[in-house]
Amino acid sequence: MIPGERVIAVDGGGSGSRFLCDGPAGRVTVELGPANVYTDFDGALRVLRDGLGQLARDVGADLTFTPACLALAGVIDAGIADRVRRALPLRHARIEEDWRAALEGALDGRDGAVVGLGTGSFAARKSGDAARAVGGHGLRLGDEASGAWLGRSALSRALHAAEGLADASPLTDVLLDRHGGVAGIVGFARDAAPADFAALAPEIAAAAGGDDPHAVALLREGAGYMRRALSALRWAPSEPLSLIGGLGAAYLDWLPQDMAAAHVPPAGTALDGALRLAHEFRGQR
Repeated sequence: MIPGERVIAVDGGGSGSRFLCDGPAGRVTVELGPANVYTDFDGALRVLRDGLGQLARDVGADLTFTPACLALAGVIDAGIADRVRRALPLRHARIEEDWRAALEGALDGRDGAVVGLGTGSFAARKSGDAARAVGGHGLRLGDEASGAWLGRSALSRALHAAEGLADASPLTDVLLDRHGGVAGIVGFARDAAPADFAALAPEIAAAAGGDDPHAVALLREGAGYMRRALSALRWAPSEPLSLIGGLGAAYLDWLPQDMAAAHVPPAGTALDGALRLAHEFRGQR
Protein backbone atom coordinates (compact mmCIF):
# COMPACT_ATOMS: atom_id res chain seq x y z
CA MET A 1 0.00 0.00 0.00
CA ILE A 2 1.23 3.50 -0.84
CA PRO A 3 1.74 5.39 2.46
CA GLY A 4 -1.27 7.52 3.34
CA GLU A 5 -3.60 5.84 0.83
CA ARG A 6 -6.79 4.00 1.63
CA VAL A 7 -9.17 1.74 -0.30
CA ILE A 8 -12.78 0.77 0.33
CA ALA A 9 -14.28 -2.67 -0.25
CA VAL A 10 -17.99 -3.49 -0.06
CA ASP A 11 -19.70 -6.88 -0.25
CA GLY A 12 -23.40 -6.15 -0.66
CA GLY A 13 -25.71 -9.17 -0.82
CA GLY A 14 -29.28 -10.22 -0.38
CA SER A 15 -28.77 -11.20 3.26
CA GLY A 16 -26.44 -8.42 4.44
CA SER A 17 -23.71 -5.97 3.52
CA ARG A 18 -20.14 -5.56 4.78
CA PHE A 19 -18.01 -2.45 4.37
CA LEU A 20 -14.24 -2.28 4.86
CA CYS A 21 -11.72 0.54 4.73
CA ASP A 22 -8.10 -0.58 4.50
CA GLY A 23 -5.56 2.12 5.30
CA PRO A 24 -2.30 2.98 7.03
CA ALA A 25 -3.92 2.70 10.46
CA GLY A 26 -5.36 -0.76 9.73
CA ARG A 27 -8.79 -2.00 8.74
CA VAL A 28 -12.18 -0.69 9.83
CA THR A 29 -15.36 -2.70 9.12
CA VAL A 30 -19.09 -1.98 9.23
CA GLU A 31 -21.97 -4.46 8.81
CA LEU A 32 -25.49 -3.48 7.75
CA GLY A 33 -28.55 -4.98 6.07
CA PRO A 34 -29.12 -6.36 2.56
CA ALA A 35 -28.36 -4.39 -0.60
CA ASN A 36 -29.72 -5.83 -3.86
CA VAL A 37 -29.65 -3.00 -6.40
CA TYR A 38 -31.88 -4.86 -8.86
CA THR A 39 -34.78 -5.89 -6.63
CA ASP A 40 -34.74 -2.78 -4.41
CA PHE A 41 -32.53 -0.03 -5.81
CA ASP A 42 -33.63 2.72 -3.43
CA GLY A 43 -33.39 0.48 -0.37
CA ALA A 44 -29.96 -0.75 -1.42
CA LEU A 45 -28.72 2.81 -1.93
CA ARG A 46 -29.87 3.75 1.57
CA VAL A 47 -27.85 0.86 3.00
CA LEU A 48 -24.81 1.74 0.89
CA ARG A 49 -24.88 5.42 1.80
CA ASP A 50 -25.40 4.63 5.48
CA GLY A 51 -22.55 2.13 5.44
CA LEU A 52 -20.15 4.46 3.67
CA GLY A 53 -21.10 7.29 6.02
CA GLN A 54 -20.54 5.15 9.10
CA LEU A 55 -17.23 3.93 7.67
CA ALA A 56 -16.08 7.54 7.17
CA ARG A 57 -17.04 8.43 10.73
CA ASP A 58 -15.25 5.40 12.16
CA VAL A 59 -12.13 6.11 10.10
CA GLY A 60 -12.34 9.80 10.93
CA ALA A 61 -11.70 10.93 7.36
CA ASP A 62 -13.47 12.11 4.21
CA LEU A 63 -13.60 9.06 1.94
CA THR A 64 -15.13 10.80 -1.10
CA PHE A 65 -12.00 10.39 -3.22
CA THR A 66 -10.92 7.01 -1.84
CA PRO A 67 -10.69 4.27 -4.51
CA ALA A 68 -13.44 1.71 -3.89
CA CYS A 69 -14.76 -1.59 -5.19
CA LEU A 70 -18.39 -2.38 -4.47
CA ALA A 71 -19.44 -5.95 -5.26
CA LEU A 72 -23.23 -5.90 -5.15
CA ALA A 73 -26.10 -8.29 -5.71
CA GLY A 74 -28.24 -7.23 -8.67
CA VAL A 75 -25.61 -5.55 -10.88
CA ILE A 76 -26.83 -7.46 -13.92
CA ASP A 77 -25.58 -5.04 -16.58
CA ALA A 78 -23.47 -1.94 -17.18
CA GLY A 79 -26.52 0.31 -16.98
CA ILE A 80 -27.24 -0.63 -13.37
CA ALA A 81 -23.55 -0.31 -12.49
CA ASP A 82 -23.53 3.21 -13.94
CA ARG A 83 -26.68 4.15 -12.06
CA VAL A 84 -25.19 2.96 -8.78
CA ARG A 85 -21.91 4.78 -9.42
CA ARG A 86 -23.69 8.08 -10.10
CA ALA A 87 -25.80 7.73 -6.95
CA LEU A 88 -22.91 7.14 -4.53
CA PRO A 89 -20.86 9.74 -2.64
CA LEU A 90 -17.66 8.29 -4.13
CA ARG A 91 -15.65 9.77 -6.99
CA HIS A 92 -13.58 6.68 -7.82
CA ALA A 93 -15.73 3.55 -7.57
CA ARG A 94 -15.56 0.22 -9.36
CA ILE A 95 -18.98 -1.46 -9.36
CA GLU A 96 -19.13 -5.23 -9.84
CA GLU A 97 -21.74 -7.95 -9.43
CA ASP A 98 -21.27 -9.89 -6.20
CA TRP A 99 -20.06 -13.08 -7.93
CA ARG A 100 -16.93 -11.29 -9.13
CA ALA A 101 -15.67 -10.63 -5.60
CA ALA A 102 -16.71 -14.10 -4.43
CA LEU A 103 -14.63 -15.63 -7.24
CA GLU A 104 -11.62 -13.46 -6.43
CA GLY A 105 -11.83 -14.11 -2.70
CA ALA A 106 -12.36 -17.87 -2.87
CA LEU A 107 -9.43 -18.41 -5.24
CA ASP A 108 -7.18 -15.70 -3.78
CA GLY A 109 -6.74 -14.22 -7.24
CA ARG A 110 -5.80 -17.49 -8.96
CA ASP A 111 -7.37 -18.86 -12.13
CA GLY A 112 -10.11 -21.42 -11.57
CA ALA A 113 -13.82 -21.68 -10.86
CA VAL A 114 -16.32 -21.38 -8.05
CA VAL A 115 -19.90 -22.53 -7.63
CA GLY A 116 -21.92 -20.44 -5.21
CA LEU A 117 -24.55 -22.49 -3.38
CA GLY A 118 -26.75 -20.64 -0.94
CA THR A 119 -30.41 -19.67 -1.21
CA GLY A 120 -29.56 -19.01 -4.88
CA SER A 121 -26.72 -20.26 -7.06
CA PHE A 122 -24.19 -19.25 -9.69
CA ALA A 123 -21.02 -20.59 -11.28
CA ALA A 124 -18.06 -18.43 -12.27
CA ARG A 125 -14.59 -18.88 -13.74
CA LYS A 126 -11.49 -16.73 -14.04
CA SER A 127 -8.80 -17.23 -16.67
CA GLY A 128 -6.14 -14.54 -16.87
CA ASP A 129 -7.83 -11.16 -17.06
CA ALA A 130 -11.17 -12.65 -18.16
CA ALA A 131 -13.95 -13.65 -15.75
CA ARG A 132 -17.44 -14.90 -16.56
CA ALA A 133 -20.42 -16.26 -14.65
CA VAL A 134 -23.55 -18.22 -15.47
CA GLY A 135 -26.76 -18.67 -13.48
CA GLY A 136 -27.88 -16.55 -10.57
CA HIS A 137 -31.19 -15.64 -12.20
CA GLY A 138 -33.48 -16.32 -9.27
CA LEU A 139 -35.72 -19.24 -8.37
CA ARG A 140 -38.43 -18.51 -10.94
CA LEU A 141 -36.03 -18.88 -13.86
CA GLY A 142 -33.09 -20.80 -12.49
CA ASP A 143 -30.90 -21.08 -9.38
CA GLU A 144 -30.50 -24.78 -10.03
CA ALA A 145 -28.72 -26.76 -7.28
CA SER A 146 -29.40 -23.96 -4.77
CA GLY A 147 -31.06 -24.32 -1.41
CA ALA A 148 -34.29 -22.79 -2.73
CA TRP A 149 -34.26 -25.12 -5.74
CA LEU A 150 -33.71 -28.16 -3.50
CA GLY A 151 -36.59 -27.21 -1.21
CA ARG A 152 -39.04 -26.51 -4.01
CA SER A 153 -38.03 -29.68 -5.87
CA ALA A 154 -38.45 -31.84 -2.76
CA LEU A 155 -41.94 -30.47 -2.19
CA SER A 156 -42.81 -31.17 -5.82
CA ARG A 157 -41.63 -34.75 -5.39
CA ALA A 158 -43.77 -35.05 -2.26
CA LEU A 159 -46.82 -34.04 -4.32
CA HIS A 160 -45.95 -36.66 -6.94
CA ALA A 161 -45.63 -39.31 -4.24
CA ALA A 162 -49.00 -38.36 -2.74
CA GLU A 163 -50.70 -38.64 -6.13
CA GLY A 164 -49.08 -41.92 -7.18
CA LEU A 165 -46.80 -40.36 -9.78
CA ALA A 166 -43.69 -41.45 -7.86
CA ASP A 167 -42.80 -43.83 -5.06
CA ALA A 168 -42.93 -42.42 -1.55
CA SER A 169 -39.83 -42.12 0.63
CA PRO A 170 -39.16 -41.10 4.24
CA LEU A 171 -38.47 -37.55 3.03
CA THR A 172 -41.70 -37.20 1.04
CA ASP A 173 -43.67 -38.75 3.92
CA VAL A 174 -42.23 -36.24 6.40
CA LEU A 175 -42.92 -33.28 4.11
CA LEU A 176 -46.51 -34.33 3.48
CA ASP A 177 -47.15 -34.97 7.16
CA ARG A 178 -45.61 -31.67 8.26
CA HIS A 179 -47.69 -29.59 5.85
CA GLY A 180 -50.92 -31.52 6.22
CA GLY A 181 -50.95 -33.17 2.83
CA VAL A 182 -51.18 -31.87 -0.73
CA ALA A 183 -53.30 -28.82 0.06
CA GLY A 184 -50.90 -27.76 2.80
CA ILE A 185 -47.86 -27.97 0.53
CA VAL A 186 -49.64 -26.03 -2.21
CA GLY A 187 -50.64 -23.38 0.32
CA PHE A 188 -47.12 -23.12 1.68
CA ALA A 189 -45.62 -22.77 -1.80
CA ARG A 190 -48.10 -20.06 -2.78
CA ASP A 191 -46.67 -17.61 -0.25
CA ALA A 192 -43.13 -18.95 0.23
CA ALA A 193 -40.08 -16.84 -0.51
CA PRO A 194 -36.89 -18.48 -1.84
CA ALA A 195 -35.46 -18.43 1.70
CA ASP A 196 -38.48 -20.43 2.93
CA PHE A 197 -37.81 -23.15 0.38
CA ALA A 198 -34.09 -23.03 1.17
CA ALA A 199 -34.79 -23.68 4.85
CA LEU A 200 -35.54 -27.28 3.83
CA ALA A 201 -32.13 -27.80 2.22
CA PRO A 202 -30.23 -29.07 5.29
CA GLU A 203 -32.95 -31.66 5.89
CA ILE A 204 -32.74 -32.79 2.26
CA ALA A 205 -28.95 -33.05 2.43
CA ALA A 206 -29.22 -35.11 5.61
CA ALA A 207 -31.80 -37.38 3.98
CA ALA A 208 -29.45 -37.92 1.04
CA GLY A 209 -26.77 -39.01 3.50
CA GLY A 210 -29.27 -41.58 4.72
CA ASP A 211 -29.86 -42.85 1.16
CA ASP A 212 -33.36 -41.45 0.77
CA PRO A 213 -33.96 -42.02 -2.98
CA HIS A 214 -35.61 -38.65 -3.65
CA ALA A 215 -32.96 -36.70 -1.74
CA VAL A 216 -30.15 -38.63 -3.46
CA ALA A 217 -31.71 -37.93 -6.86
CA LEU A 218 -31.90 -34.20 -6.11
CA LEU A 219 -28.29 -33.92 -4.94
CA ARG A 220 -27.15 -35.81 -8.02
CA GLU A 221 -29.27 -33.60 -10.25
CA GLY A 222 -27.80 -30.51 -8.62
CA ALA A 223 -24.27 -31.82 -9.14
CA GLY A 224 -25.13 -32.54 -12.77
CA TYR A 225 -26.21 -28.94 -13.23
CA MET A 226 -22.89 -27.79 -11.80
CA ARG A 227 -21.03 -29.90 -14.35
CA ARG A 228 -23.02 -28.35 -17.21
CA ALA A 229 -22.44 -24.86 -15.85
CA LEU A 230 -18.70 -25.43 -15.52
CA SER A 231 -18.58 -26.91 -19.00
CA ALA A 232 -20.26 -23.78 -20.36
CA LEU A 233 -17.54 -21.76 -18.65
CA ARG A 234 -14.84 -24.01 -20.20
CA TRP A 235 -13.51 -25.05 -16.81
CA ALA A 236 -10.88 -27.81 -16.97
CA PRO A 237 -10.28 -30.41 -14.22
CA SER A 238 -6.68 -29.20 -13.98
CA GLU A 239 -7.99 -25.91 -12.54
CA PRO A 240 -9.02 -25.46 -8.89
CA LEU A 241 -12.72 -25.55 -8.09
CA SER A 242 -14.25 -24.19 -4.89
CA LEU A 243 -17.82 -24.65 -3.67
CA ILE A 244 -18.85 -21.63 -1.62
CA GLY A 245 -21.97 -20.67 0.30
CA GLY A 246 -23.86 -22.40 3.05
CA LEU A 247 -24.80 -25.40 0.92
CA GLY A 248 -21.38 -26.02 -0.64
CA ALA A 249 -20.31 -28.71 1.83
CA ALA A 250 -23.55 -30.64 1.30
CA TYR A 251 -22.59 -31.37 -2.31
CA LEU A 252 -19.03 -32.57 -1.76
CA ASP A 253 -20.00 -36.25 -1.57
CA TRP A 254 -22.09 -36.00 -4.75
CA LEU A 255 -19.60 -34.39 -7.13
CA PRO A 256 -18.31 -36.29 -10.17
CA GLN A 257 -14.83 -37.66 -9.55
CA ASP A 258 -12.92 -35.04 -11.56
CA MET A 259 -14.74 -32.16 -9.84
CA ALA A 260 -14.16 -33.70 -6.41
CA ALA A 261 -10.45 -34.13 -7.14
CA ALA A 262 -10.14 -30.47 -8.19
CA HIS A 263 -12.02 -29.12 -5.19
CA VAL A 264 -10.19 -26.76 -2.83
CA PRO A 265 -11.61 -24.98 0.24
CA PRO A 266 -12.25 -21.27 -0.35
CA ALA A 267 -9.19 -19.18 0.50
CA GLY A 268 -11.24 -16.16 1.54
CA THR A 269 -14.58 -14.39 1.49
CA ALA A 270 -16.31 -12.11 -1.00
CA LEU A 271 -15.18 -9.15 1.12
CA ASP A 272 -11.58 -10.34 0.74
CA GLY A 273 -12.19 -10.49 -2.99
CA ALA A 274 -13.68 -7.00 -3.09
CA LEU A 275 -10.64 -5.72 -1.21
CA ARG A 276 -8.29 -7.35 -3.71
CA LEU A 277 -10.26 -5.76 -6.58
CA ALA A 278 -10.19 -2.38 -4.82
CA HIS A 279 -6.38 -2.49 -4.56
CA GLU A 280 -6.19 -3.52 -8.21
CA PHE A 281 -8.49 -0.63 -9.17
CA ARG A 282 -6.38 1.83 -7.18
CA GLY A 283 -3.26 0.62 -8.99
CA GLN A 284 -4.89 1.22 -12.37
CA ARG A 285 -5.75 4.86 -11.64
